[in-house]
Amino acid sequence: MKPFTRLDGLVAPLDRANVDTDAIIPKQFLKSIKRSGFGPNAFDEWRYLDRGEPGMDCANRPLNPDFVLNQARYQGASVLLARENFGCGSSREHAPWALEDYGFRTIIAPSFADIFFNNCFKNGVLPIVLAAEVVDRLFKQAEATEGYRLDIDLAAQTVTTPSGEVIAFAVDGERKNRLLNGLDDIGLTLQYTEQIKAYESRRRAEAAWLFI
Repeated sequence: MKPFTRLDGLVAPLDRANVDTDAIIPKQFLKSIKRSGFGPNAFDEWRYLDRGEPGMDCANRPLNPDFVLNQARYQGASVLLARENFGCGSSREHAPWALEDYGFRTIIAPSFADIFFNNCFKNGVLPIVLAAEVVDRLFKQAEATEGYRLDIDLAAQTVTTPSGEVIAFAVDGERKNRLLNGLDDIGLTLQYTEQIKAYESRRRAEAAWLFI
């Protein structure tokens, strides 16, 4: 997993509440358990005018000109600005996979669905909860200013706007450590490789019959 330390990112405003995981990555794309390759199908039903299916060449599909992420000014965005209850619906981990593969490293919203929120930290995406009035202000600024960017410092737990406003956000210490060091569940376990080896050697000596 890629570490997250600091991000100076272009902001894309997705002005919809209760965006569920089926909207983020539709069910027909859940056949693969690889973490990569889902970016072209993120928000598939909103992003394209046809129905997407696994294996389709998305480069040749007709784009929905009314969908915000298809606008030229938001190409290359790495910060997604969203409304309340983002990531509701099913618990599919493919949702943060798709967002990360698309290029988003941070999502800012007034609230998130719990399972989606947890899955983001496990997959290198930083979900930031800010007060609804603050998020509303960021929406207005992003929509009014082309090329609107935010500087996000995880170590300092701050979001800085182009005007210099510094907005603090809260994050659990353990989750913060995981992101700063790029540690997913497997990475956390591998930190104890030597202890695991020592335990296995001890158990083999104590109960050899288990290993016959």
